[in-house]
Amino acid sequence: MVIRVSDLEASRAFYSKALVPLGYEELLSYPGFIGFGVEGKPDFWLREGTPGEAVHVAFGTDRATVDRFHDAAMAAGGRDNGEPGVREIYHPHYYGAFVLDPDGHNIEAVCHQSA
Repeated sequence: MVIRVSDLEASRAFYSKALVPLGYEELLSYPGFIGFGVEGKPDFWLREGTPGEAVHVAFGTDRATVDRFHDAAMAAGGRDNGEPGVREIYHPHYYGAFVLDPDGHNIEAVCHQSA
């Protein structure tokens, strides 16, 4: 997944903190690009440029990590777009949290398993 961001350094600062509970870290950087991933494999990229329409990115995990992600993302300067909780509108065990990044992209951590 690649998302465009208006300020690469501001986004780097946000994602470097917000994604820690998910096990993500910055793995690669090139002029205009930063790659985050787990276990040495970048799969989430920031590309500097003019963001188009805001995107929604969801990272699957467990419920406790959903909570930690929300806390970390808020502490990193994210804007709350949905506190951790069950959202039965999607399905009975859908547990997620939503945070807006510096460009307004909706970043979610979600668990699809029962407690």
